[in-house]
Amino acid sequence: MAGQSYSGRALAAHLKRGGVLAYPTESCYGFGCDPRNRNAVLRLLRLKQRPQRKGLILIASDYRQVARYLQPLTPAEQQRLKDDGAQAITYLMPVKPSCPRWLRGVHDTLAVRLTAHPLANRLCLSVNSALVSTSANFGGQRPAKTYAECLRLFGSKVWVLPGRVGKRKRPSTIRAWLGDRIVRK
Repeated sequence: MAGQSYSGRALAAHLKRGGVLAYPTESCYGFGCDPRNRNAVLRLLRLKQRPQRKGLILIASDYRQVARYLQPLTPAEQQRLKDDGAQAITYLMPVKPSCPRWLRGVHDTLAVRLTAHPLANRLCLSVNSALVSTSANFGGQRPAKTYAECLRLFGSKVWVLPGRVGKRKRPSTIRAWLGDRIVRK
């Protein structure tokens, strides 16, 4: 699968079957899957060796792709989420009771970012869905920074998409939506 050309339909079909992708984000390669597919999320967590209790980040190209999981936002709040996404800010946002535990872990919030990274944004647009987004690495290890490195580490287990990682040196800032407290800088 690695290195092959792809279409939005092929990616959507891969995700629907429970497949995992690796793709460039703002600071590193990330793993992604369909957040609605519990088996895909659990597969991603096993690959990454990450406990489910920690929860995951969802990236999206626009608010509509994450609205199903979150308490409703006003138009002004939706604009704030979009504007801050351009600065690679991820928010811990209050969830609807129906938000799956396999996404939020033991928390009553869900980490969400409207990504401005060109490829990650186009990926969400092309599959018309938010994606789980977590660094492409084994728990506690350094994340993959290049296509070649990601392909070497994970190419037989995930569909690795070619592209350039953004210029950020550190992962996204994580803030609490309520209170605006910085959780990770």
